[in-house]
Order: sequence, then structure tokens, then C-alpha cells
Amino acid sequence: MEQNVLKQRAALAALDELVEGSVVGVGSGSTVDLFIDALATQRDRFVGAVSSSRRSTERMRTQGIHVMELGELISSGLPAPVYVDGADEIDPWHQMIKGGGGALTREKIVAAAFERFVCIVDASKVKPVLGAFALPVDVIPMAAPLVARVLANLGGFPRLREGFVTDDGNLVLDVGGLQIEPKAARGLEAQIDAIAGVVTCGLFAARPADVVLIARPEGIERRLIRDSTG
Repeated sequence: MEQNVLKQRAALAALDELVEGSVVGVGSGSTVDLFIDALATQRDRFVGAVSSSRRSTERMRTQGIHVMELGELISSGLPAPVYVDGADEIDPWHQMIKGGGGALTREKIVAAAFERFVCIVDASKVKPVLGAFALPVDVIPMAAPLVARVLANLGGFPRLREGFVTDDGNLVLDVGGLQIEPKAARGLEAQIDAIAGVVTCGLFAARPADVVLIARPEGIERRLIRDSTG
């Protein structure tokens, strides 16, 4: 079955996780693009949405979805129960590598403002160990050479993402060569985030997904965090 068909199934399944009358948190990426298209068909059920990237904001506005700033949401006191986003990789503990599209910092910020994180993926993104997908690290431009040296000392192979600047004007180092066991992910996230000049890394371990919707040829598998951690 084509990957795009599976992505479409995951995107549609996410609609069932939403709460009518609330604000929806929306991530970024190809699977989220499909979610936005599905959300647009039901936009009148929701107050609006908060987006983690300019790309997603533009797509939603084009389709008539009211997009709010994060500060507007927080000051409004409106319910913010569900954030929906994809992942480049996700492990059995719902820890993820994200940031293939470069929106990792905004994704972490918006995810932190919502009660539940619903991750939508096709089965190819589910891995026992993270790291086959190079780990993105958002860095202040002047710090990129220093951060790259520290990441190399940690055993990674950092490469500057050429010709790319984040929505906030930063650079991204993509770190290959890592094998991130589930029990090590949270510590590694903290270690990388503590490097001077790092804004954040694309490891989502301190804040894993609460619900994972995995599209397989035979249907949607819905995993809850308690199913993985006991």
C-alpha cells in the first residue's frame, strides 16, 4: 500500500481525537498537511487552531481555518486539549525524533501548551531504537561550529543543513550516527539542549506522545502511553 494512502488514514483518524468547541494544536509536515485538509472540512466544530510553523499557518488560513497566536490562546483561557503532529521516527515508549521540516522548536513550544499530544504516523516511522533518521538540532548561527564540535564528541556526525533557515532565523545541524535506546533518550535530550548555543534538539523524550495513531495496511493501530510504559 502506498505511503501516502497510509498517511491519509492516520490524518483522518486524528479527527476522532479532537474535542468539539476547543482550539486545536497543529504541527507540521507532510502527514500534518493531510490532517489540515481533513480539519478544514470540519472547521466550524472548533474555535480555531494554533500552528507550529508558517507553512501550516498558511495552509490553514488558505482553507478558512482561524489561526490564533499562542499568546492569544494562553490569555483567552480557551480549552486546548489536543495537539496533533507527525514524527520522523517514534519508538515503543512514544519518544520521537522530529524536525525533518525544521520546525522542531516551535513544535516543542506548541506541544507544551496542550494537554495531549496525538502523533500520527505510518508504520514505517515506528522504530525500536531512534537514530536512523538524523537528529535535527536547532542552533543560534554563531554557535553552529561550537555545537557541531560538541555533538561530534558525543559520537554523532553533525552536518549543517545547507540553504536552510528556521522560521526564527536559526540554523539546523542534522546529527547522524546515533543509536538512541529508549531508556537513554531523555538524558540525551537534556544533554544536547544544555549545550551553549542550542535552542533545542529534535528529541521529544521529556514530552513523548500521549497517543500514537499508526496507519498500517490492515488498519489504524491506536497506542496509549500506558500501553508502552506499563
